[in-house]
Amino acid sequence: MHDFLFKPFHDMTESDYAAVGFTSGLEIHQQLLTSKKLFCRCPAGRYSDRYDAEILRHMRPTLSELGEYDGTALMEFKTKKNIIYRINRDTVCTYEMDDTPPFEINEEALDIALGIGIMYGCDLVDELHIARKQYLDGSIPTGFQRTAIFSLDGKIPFKGRDVRVVQMSIEEDSCREVSDIGHQRVYLTDRLGMPLIETVTGPDMKTPYEVAEVAELCRWMARSTGKVRTGIGAARQDVNVSVTGGTRVEIKGVPRIPHIPLLTYNEAMRQWNLLRLRDELHRRDITADSFQASTESVTKLLRKTRYLPLENALASGMIVNCVVLRGFRDLLRWQTQTDTYFSKEISDRVRVIACLTTLPNILHSDSPSESVSTAEWQSIKKAVSATDDDTLVLVWGSEQDAVMGAKEIIIRAKEATIGIPSETRQALRDGTNGFERILPGADRMYPDTDLPPKRITDERRDRIRATLPLDYWNRGDRYRKLGVPEDLIQSLSVSRFAALFETLIAGLQIMPKLAATLLIQYPKRLKREGLDPLISDEMMMNIVRGYKEGKIPKDGLYFLLKKAVRNGSYGDHLLPPPCSTTELQQTIQKAVAGLDGVTIHHHDKRREIVMGIVMNALRGRVDATTVREHIDREVLV
Repeated sequence: MHDFLFKPFHDMTESDYAAVGFTSGLEIHQQLLTSKKLFCRCPAGRYSDRYDAEILRHMRPTLSELGEYDGTALMEFKTKKNIIYRINRDTVCTYEMDDTPPFEINEEALDIALGIGIMYGCDLVDELHIARKQYLDGSIPTGFQRTAIFSLDGKIPFKGRDVRVVQMSIEEDSCREVSDIGHQRVYLTDRLGMPLIETVTGPDMKTPYEVAEVAELCRWMARSTGKVRTGIGAARQDVNVSVTGGTRVEIKGVPRIPHIPLLTYNEAMRQWNLLRLRDELHRRDITADSFQASTESVTKLLRKTRYLPLENALASGMIVNCVVLRGFRDLLRWQTQTDTYFSKEISDRVRVIACLTTLPNILHSDSPSESVSTAEWQSIKKAVSATDDDTLVLVWGSEQDAVMGAKEIIIRAKEATIGIPSETRQALRDGTNGFERILPGADRMYPDTDLPPKRITDERRDRIRATLPLDYWNRGDRYRKLGVPEDLIQSLSVSRFAALFETLIAGLQIMPKLAATLLIQYPKRLKREGLDPLISDEMMMNIVRGYKEGKIPKDGLYFLLKKAVRNGSYGDHLLPPPCSTTELQQTIQKAVAGLDGVTIHHHDKRREIVMGIVMNALRGRVDATTVREHIDREVLV
């Protein structure tokens, strides 16, 4: 079944992905542009590395109502982490530290979320129920995130078919991680509690490139509302990947959409190759029932080693354990991802759960030349009664960590006899991924008793629907029909000025090309000149009204906008004095006189030179068409 061998990334075709049964879905987290956080009244969007105090906490698992422990909770407990929160009094209150009950949900955030749900064509819930979702890595001090499903069953038009939007939730963001070294993890809490929405698609994408394309569509759709945050960290994608015979594996927090194709390709390759590894183990008669492994201390045997990592570890009082994996010869060199092997699956578990973060953290006999001497391997092999068919894995650390590391090596090796463990994976810079934690169970969510259900009324839906901009999926076609330049269409489609564009062309009868230039091209031009274009709808409307009333020539629009931005607002006092016909004629005559004695062979060239001189002298005070008419009629006939 698993005879297919993955080709290099750029050589894979749609039929190749179909052969392995590639499927993928997205969970997109997008921060909302609000002034306050979701369940308290602290300011949102204020980031700072400054902090006033630190709080230390430990995560401990508790039994569920069914008398069971969550797998992620047990994994995190095994790490024995100290969780440190750095708090800034300007951005955090006692709610975030779980010392105060939550406020009612932020109504502004809920309106934005419901509007985006409507734009996806979702069915909005009649009643909003706040739930608690367990977050056991320490990124939320309470150990849970408050979240609520607000819409279901939407769709994303894509390549002539629909990608399903399974559900959308409104929830609070987690802390920013500062560091995670050994048994200590440090967080900044400024982002904690900011409102965001999670959009979950169906597993409807069939190639890695389709996953990125759909993520891009979702990104632009959210931005088209003008009510979401942009910039680094404002949107993050979790990508779910599976292949035939595999399981859903989640790649967490992919920061940039262009990284998605290579990441999902490598995860599909990893799952396919782990299934091939399982088949190979079964051919060797190694199953979950027949699997054998043992652990012994080999610290004394390596006291004189010249292998530097081990030499330093032993010098600092650490111990070395040897795990014997019976019948696993050469399998730790089994390829999983691009230039990545099964040994990294084991090393990752040791790094995350045993907190042995200094690499290398394991050695194995399948690559003997890369570590201790042959004589040392032979001595260890004899001491642990290993055969030529076995693989030896060395792990070192404090007694507690070395014991935990050996246990995790055995757990991960045994999982290989079953197939693919359900995990969340971390996106790495080279396009591969690494183990992050065990995938949480389905029982990680439960009702929040601190907040009552909230009715979503028909009046509220209608009010929100009336304020929504034109459906994003159809904007591009509409703008093309209106004659908007092609290079402005995408930017206008996602601009916060999209609604104002409709007002300008319908209410003030401004030509679509001019309106798009005003709203998109001019702010970009101001930014290139070093100005921060904080342009309000009111400022732009007043400037356009001045143009319609004849106070501002078309060629003066940019220069007046520049003045208004520098001034912070627009008023008639910013208008330049009008240019009289006499002044225009005198300026033209002066420009012509300046060309006396200059040889210009072409009449049109002479006219353009004069035109340029006059426009520079009277910029913003007279329209170019008027200048051209006077030049042609009075001077250069």
